[in-house]
Amino acid sequence: MRRCPPGARKGAAVADRRTATIKDVAAAAGVGIATVSRVFSGTGSVSPGTRERVLAAARDLDYRPSALGRGLKLRRSGGIGVVVPDVTDPFCAELLAGVLACARTLGEHVIVDAAHGDPGREAEIVDRLVEQRVDGLIALPAGATAAWRAAARIGASVVFADRVPPGLEDVPAVLADDRAGVRTLTEYLVGLGHRRIAFLGAAAPGAPGAPAEVRESAFRDTLRALGVPVEEDLIVAARPERDSAYAAAAGLLQRRGDLTAVLAAGHLPGEAAVLVARELDLRVPADVSIAMVDDVPWAELCDPPLTAIARPAHDIGYRACEMLLRDRTRRTRGGPVPLPAELIIRGSCGPPRTARPSRRTTRAG
Repeated sequence: MRRCPPGARKGAAVADRRTATIKDVAAAAGVGIATVSRVFSGTGSVSPGTRERVLAAARDLDYRPSALGRGLKLRRSGGIGVVVPDVTDPFCAELLAGVLACARTLGEHVIVDAAHGDPGREAEIVDRLVEQRVDGLIALPAGATAAWRAAARIGASVVFADRVPPGLEDVPAVLADDRAGVRTLTEYLVGLGHRRIAFLGAAAPGAPGAPAEVRESAFRDTLRALGVPVEEDLIVAARPERDSAYAAAAGLLQRRGDLTAVLAAGHLPGEAAVLVARELDLRVPADVSIAMVDDVPWAELCDPPLTAIARPAHDIGYRACEMLLRDRTRRTRGGPVPLPAELIIRGSCGPPRTARPSRRTTRAG
């Protein structure tokens, strides 16, 4: 049996024994290492013939440029960081799906972490992502203004989604037009004849710029514009947690037997309103109409299905990622990009009935 002499098919032997390197590609293409680097980095001048020869050599050797090496050279690890309150939240999950869809199209990877509404935890996440030198950050911020200011000073690109913390209005953002959505829903309830409409899930004091604060402001302004009195007793604050939302809904519906409609500021207070109404044996919408911001999947499965404001979570995530990675001219102009919210009318709202008596309940468990 004939044996290949030493050194024969050297390039193939190198490729067989180990992963091809940039030196192997340069040798196979008959060019210098710097030329191969220019071809794969897209910088510098390379003739079309030389570029094709380098790419052909890379294909033959199954060469893959090192992402780690590029990151070290550029002082970046690549990818984008995404910070959300809760990855299990339906709105956050849909927004993340939009980010991932855009990042996949543009060839980027995504690092996701959840702050659970804790500004301190959010600051730690931001610091860690900045230290990893990601290409940019997308965030549904909890409100830790200092952390985001620090990230911007270091040079990290930031795009906010769904909310802009106070004092950071110059940072680019993609938002749902919550103000227009709540205005449309409030006008719809008033048009049905409701005058005692509760707003469930108002923002706690000291949370300017929070989505709940924006929605409450739109609710108040719309009632005033329609000549409907704003009753402070019908505007009830609740933290974005199930237990807090349930306690707020139970207190409201037991205390105010004369209210005829509930506008929930989000899907958690909306869920609480539906649950408490059921426990109190209140018929929806015969005894009380219920509507909410955020058209989450279970809203359509309720009995009756819930009227809701559909906020374009997927589009917000996709557009935020696109702005971060591709639309650099839009980012330099700053300012929020509003996306429309849509009123979805279902069977949970109807004309008001007569006042009902107050009721008492206790939560099981």
